[in-house]
Amino acid sequence: MKKEYVVKKNGGYYITDSRVSLDSVVYMFRDGSSAEAIRWSFPILTLEEVYGAIAFYLKNQKKVDVYLEESEIDFRKQADERRAELKKNAPELYRRLKNRKVAVQ
Repeated sequence: MKKEYVVKKNGGYYITDSRVSLDSVVYMFRDGSSAEAIRWSFPILTLEEVYGAIAFYLKNQKKVDVYLEESEIDFRKQADERRAELKKNAPELYRRLKNRKVAVQ
């Protein structure tokens, strides 16, 4: 009997029976985290589920990488839209936030 560790729902990939996104596991895996470290970061998951998610990613790497890239593009687009909206509707707040960001860097 084959067990599915990843499901696609609401336009994204998730670890089966959890709210943990595959994105979260993949980004940690790409950054060099071990399955045990990923498991520690998401205590709701079992080690088997983490390994299953990694195996799913490796088997479907091209498809998942395209999905992640598209998600990042969508995220940046939404952030740019919100930034433009803030600049238009609350220019003083926008200016202060921008100045604070520059000061922190």
